[in-house]
Amino acid sequence: MDKSERPALVAVLVAMVALISLAAVVPDASSLPAWDAMRGSGSTATTVSSTSGLSATAHTDTSTGGSGTTVVDPQSGQVVQPLPPPAPTQTLPHGATKIFGDGRFLVAYYGTAETGALGVLGETSPDAMQRRVHRAAKPFARKRQPVQVVYELIVSIADRHAGRGRDYSHDIARAEVQKYIDAAHRHDALLLLDIQPGRSDFLTVAKRWAWALKDPYVGLALDPEWRMGKHGVPGNRIGSVGAGEVNRVSAWLRDLVARHALPQKLFVLHQFRTAMIDRIGTIERRRGLVMVQHVDGFGTPGQKLATFHAVARPRQFFMGFKLFYDEDTRRMRAADVRRINPKVRFVSFQ
Repeated sequence: MDKSERPALVAVLVAMVALISLAAVVPDASSLPAWDAMRGSGSTATTVSSTSGLSATAHTDTSTGGSGTTVVDPQSGQVVQPLPPPAPTQTLPHGATKIFGDGRFLVAYYGTAETGALGVLGETSPDAMQRRVHRAAKPFARKRQPVQVVYELIVSIADRHAGRGRDYSHDIARAEVQKYIDAAHRHDALLLLDIQPGRSDFLTVAKRWAWALKDPYVGLALDPEWRMGKHGVPGNRIGSVGAGEVNRVSAWLRDLVARHALPQKLFVLHQFRTAMIDRIGTIERRRGLVMVQHVDGFGTPGQKLATFHAVARPRQFFMGFKLFYDEDTRRMRAADVRRINPKVRFVSFQ
């Protein structure tokens, strides 16, 4: 180095030492008296940030099975205090908070309101139907397994024509749904809202029924047979759904349950072909939801059991089974259904 450059280098080093010393004694912005006032002023003209001035942040847990709240340390990003979801403040029929908590066996009538064209449920008034489904359910009861009556009501019905919304599906009247909600409370029954979305998606349609799903007696069923995608026409082919869409619906429903402190809610997936639910193994379990795979094939007992065993995933879901009054040949009796292995916990009649 040239001797003439040494004084300049020394001057630079002295200046750097002075700056470092000054920085060491300047307080963090969050320790200044004005810091809290600035954070609470609501002003957007000036932004001052300091991670050391932030408190722990609470956020909704959206991980698999979660429905509660976790507290996160903003510096480390680690969960420091898990908070459980709120305890249910409302109950299911008979004062229960769990669908199968006392070993109940579920028996449903399936259909839509004010018509028997889509199933037995709508052939009579809700009160007259209650007497019929109670008689149908009685043979399924066991000493330590009482039956629970369910009304499975199709609330969004697939159509062969595009209709007003151009989605090849229409919703039944809200007043008709309310009739079944009221009947469920009169008779200690569960109500299951069944969705056939046509060219729409399940989450879009499900959100239209949020008002009813806030009721503790009301659950949700998805029927992929009638999920057509962008180009299909209901009745021309069998529809399908991906696991990702199912997970989005179940996460939304889980959050609704947690937000309104509801008891467990039925979440049913109808299926009779493996292709109807793509990547079914990746469907996530959700806290607050009782997830049922409902196998719907019709025919002889042998054909129905073959369908059941081809699609059943008992390690992932509770199992359901459908009996058809008209389409089945030699319709299976309650004792036949109770002998099915893996065990069935939910039977519906159509």
